[in-house]
Amino acid sequence: MNQRFQLPDIPEAEQTPLVKSLLALLEQFAERLQQQDEEIAYLKDEINILKGEKKRPQFKPSKMDKKTNDDDDDEPKGTAPKKRPGSSKRSKKKTLKIHQTKVIQPNETIPEGSRFKGYRDFVVQDLVIDTHNTHYKLARWQTPDGSYLTGQLPANLRKRHFGSQLISYVLYQHHHCQTTQPLLLEQLREWGVDISAGQIENLLTSNQDIFHHEKDDLLQAGLKASSYITVDDSGARHKGKNGFVTQMGNELFAWFSSTQSKNRINFLELLRAGKQDYVLTEAAILYMRKQRLPKVSLDKLQGHLTHTFRDQKSWQAFLTKLSFTNKRHQRIATEGALLGSVLQYGMCDDLVIVSDDAGQFNVLLHGLCWIHTERLIHKLLPLNENHREALNRVREQIWDLYRALKVYKLAPEPLEKQKLDHQFDEIFTQQTSFATLNQALMRINKNKAELLLVLERPEIPLHTNGSETDIRDYVKKRKVSGGTRSDEGRRCRDTFISLKKTCRKLKISFWKYLKTRLEVDESEVEYLPDLIMARATIKG
Repeated sequence: MNQRFQLPDIPEAEQTPLVKSLLALLEQFAERLQQQDEEIAYLKDEINILKGEKKRPQFKPSKMDKKTNDDDDDEPKGTAPKKRPGSSKRSKKKTLKIHQTKVIQPNETIPEGSRFKGYRDFVVQDLVIDTHNTHYKLARWQTPDGSYLTGQLPANLRKRHFGSQLISYVLYQHHHCQTTQPLLLEQLREWGVDISAGQIENLLTSNQDIFHHEKDDLLQAGLKASSYITVDDSGARHKGKNGFVTQMGNELFAWFSSTQSKNRINFLELLRAGKQDYVLTEAAILYMRKQRLPKVSLDKLQGHLTHTFRDQKSWQAFLTKLSFTNKRHQRIATEGALLGSVLQYGMCDDLVIVSDDAGQFNVLLHGLCWIHTERLIHKLLPLNENHREALNRVREQIWDLYRALKVYKLAPEPLEKQKLDHQFDEIFTQQTSFATLNQALMRINKNKAELLLVLERPEIPLHTNGSETDIRDYVKKRKVSGGTRSDEGRRCRDTFISLKKTCRKLKISFWKYLKTRLEVDESEVEYLPDLIMARATIKG
């Protein structure tokens, strides 16, 4: 009953027919008041959302009074309780390396005639955190001819005064655990390590070519081994200015690169996987024609087919020679030549790029994320009950289609393909009473080929959740450490997050990987690009 309206408590003996009819009318009035209050509260929430404010919090009822297992009543009394999910695990003692064994006798005096019945094992795991300093005395000998022979430091020291184990720890803490440099400095000094802030900076950024080269080869191997990639971008400050980071990857690898722009030229430059050339091919000319480059300009470029330009400087000189002064024409020609370079090496002939519909990613075979597409519908604000019903109905239809596409991916069938194509048309060509919803449906319908690319390529994902998960670590690091201040720092940030995420996808310990590359561990982690190619072969 509505709190603003309470029915009077009239004894049954006093309820005449007239009183009963009046009470019934009052009950209907109270129900209408309740509905009115709910509608007013809903409209207040809508107004708050439109103002950019938050709506009222909604508290769900507690489930503590409900049974966690509906089948508990069916279990006969006296039987052993069911094990919780995940309780059947491997024996930890079989894989643990035991460094020390101690035998502990009972505190009490053992009576004569007692029989020894073995031991009860109790394993304690611990860490030994301590400094380990080595003093190398490099012997020097003078030969009869006056020259000197001097002992050489181990190769893994790389002429540094810090060992590989310490360097691995600094890299792991900073790039994997998001520990800032000031905290690292404080921690190491508390442990007795004589180190400065500048030395930590050098350990994180200097002499990392072995990691940079491996990261550069990651993208080439990933593109060769993959039939699709998902992509995303995010903000990345550098030297006090706003910049961007681009992510590419799939279930085999993740690759990041920070730049000052996020246009299509930038994406194609990254997609070249380290190459620097520009190539005019038939595919490049076809791209320029689709982008409506004027025929006069196309004819100028047509006469230089199969021509390769070494770098950006030579390409710009070529455009100047052909009198390309219009910025739009220069941009389209550059995008086409970059695409020609990408396709020249045969890495992306049938590559599908799945994105959130950001314009810079719309190259090659382009697929769209269904999650981002549905958000166009979800974020609409209905103005009345009819709009709300239409919106809910359409959203349910979209998710039904999405679930059907997931089933299709597992077992593609031609008849099912036609059915899903028809189902798409029914949803996105319908007309509702909500005009804004109709416009959103019309917009989505224009992207039908990209949304239903999965019918032709069932192996591609229906969303970009993988990329959003990958780039979330980058966002966390940005929030913790802010931006980078040097070009080498930005390069190291991109390199180590690429290697870390790739190790995770390949189910390799990042700590073990660092120790192997810095030559402090006997175990070996294979070259990550080679592992990507090998895993792709097994998967194929």
